[in-house]
Amino acid sequence: MIEARALTRRFSGGVLAVDALSLSVRTGEVVGLLGPNGAGKSTTIRMLTGYLAPTAGSSRLAGVDVQREPVRAQRALGYLPEGSPLYAEMTPRAILRFVASVRGLRGRARTSAVDRAIARARIASVADRAVETLSKGYRRRVGLAQAIVHEPPVLILDEPTDGLDPNQKRAVRALVAELREQAAVIISTHLLEEVGTLCTRTGVIARGRLVFDGSPEQLHALDPARGTVTLTVRTTADDAPVRGERWRGLFADLAGAGAIDSEAGPEASLVRVTIRPKPDASERERTALAPLASARARERGLAIESLAVEPGRLDEVFRQLTERANATPGPERAA
Repeated sequence: MIEARALTRRFSGGVLAVDALSLSVRTGEVVGLLGPNGAGKSTTIRMLTGYLAPTAGSSRLAGVDVQREPVRAQRALGYLPEGSPLYAEMTPRAILRFVASVRGLRGRARTSAVDRAIARARIASVADRAVETLSKGYRRRVGLAQAIVHEPPVLILDEPTDGLDPNQKRAVRALVAELREQAAVIISTHLLEEVGTLCTRTGVIARGRLVFDGSPEQLHALDPARGTVTLTVRTTADDAPVRGERWRGLFADLAGAGAIDSEAGPEASLVRVTIRPKPDASERERTALAPLASARARERGLAIESLAVEPGRLDEVFRQLTERANATPGPERAA
């Protein structure tokens, strides 16, 4: 388990980088930390891993206090730092042997652990080449291999899919899903796509504070446009697209329906109708709005050419959360 309790870091000049941040991650969870540049993600990770002392607060890895017993706590940790710093002249296999030895593995146990990490990270084809000859993607995977070689119960991964191609990203996601069965995992990322594909929970950091902590579904749900229905229907000559009142009257009584707009489609006989949920619409109402609108159109004899539902845009939610935090007065921030 990973625990952070009111972690705070203030740098020289009074610059507050992390502001009383609390977070817990259990075995089986993958928590993605999102945040804009300068939000405090890297500082938080450095404190969690014991590489930076907090000004106040505490953290624990696998039940061990990081500040009081850093070496013991770090024995339980697998850490992939940003940039994958590696010894350029060494081969991946040599690096893994070295890391495994530092982690206390010897003889056959070390050989088995190294072979397993090479296979899991899919680096067998380059395991005996100098790191300096490898692509960014392969170096990233070597960094991941050294983080998991000792099968730690805690994993903290900074941008684990950075520099990987789509196939490599899928492989890393599958590996993380496998590893979380026996580990608590934190992933720092700026890629919103990782939220739904890699994480079971999401934490959004802004101005050094945790402004959101919940499931990817709960994060999507914060977009007020989620559930918006766009219908394209074929009309007759009597149903002029400019007659917006007709379309508002047709759908206005649907449960959860808010603003309704219409506009001409790509053909003269097509009309595009947009039905937005009310700001206070429930989850059930947002989900039911599309089938209700479709059924209503068919009841009126309208031919539906297309129907689209807005699932919620993470980029918009991210913008709203971080801008709201930035608008809140507070101490001077780190750049």
